[in-house]
Amino acid sequence: MKTLVVGVGGITNGGKTTLSRRLHQQIPNSCIIAQDSYFKDDSVVPVDDNGFKQYDMLDALHMDTMMSDVDSWQRDPGSFLRRQGLNPEQTTPASADEDVFVLIVEGFLIFNYRPLNELFDKRFFLEIPYDVCKTRRSKRVYTPPDPPGYFDRYVWPMYLKNQQEMYSMVSAVVFIDGLKPQEELLAAVYNEVSQEIERLTEKD
Repeated sequence: MKTLVVGVGGITNGGKTTLSRRLHQQIPNSCIIAQDSYFKDDSVVPVDDNGFKQYDMLDALHMDTMMSDVDSWQRDPGSFLRRQGLNPEQTTPASADEDVFVLIVEGFLIFNYRPLNELFDKRFFLEIPYDVCKTRRSKRVYTPPDPPGYFDRYVWPMYLKNQQEMYSMVSAVVFIDGLKPQEELLAAVYNEVSQEIERLTEKD
């Protein structure tokens, strides 16, 4: 059994979830762990001096739980897939040792958490401009909803801060233009991941 951990990070509303889901649909023996699933309860998320909830930071997330789930996948990807309601696509018992299991981890701060970042074999980071990001964000429905001024005074500044932190911590990131057509984005990422799967398959 061989494993591959792929990180799909980037800006809010940059297309991470869509790309990850479509990648998962294309790759056998794959599954997704999404960082947004690990937010702490709203009641314990701190508030800044402007009264804005500080969601865009690692302290707002149950990273220990997320890492526990990643560790569970690493120990036994097949069992993890079955618990997710997915069936490993193994044809014969003899082929099990040759199969490559792929974990797609997607989220806005996955490369800023060092223990998680160190696990990635491939890293992709989606970028879109300020105006596009703001427009997309305004069309999304959040619970709780964004208060007035939240994007300009909190979300975007935190994105720039987290991005600079990522630059200081991470190397070997493939930056992707999130404005490109979805099919083009999927093809580019799928090609790179497929090459890595092929390399692992051929490896003794």
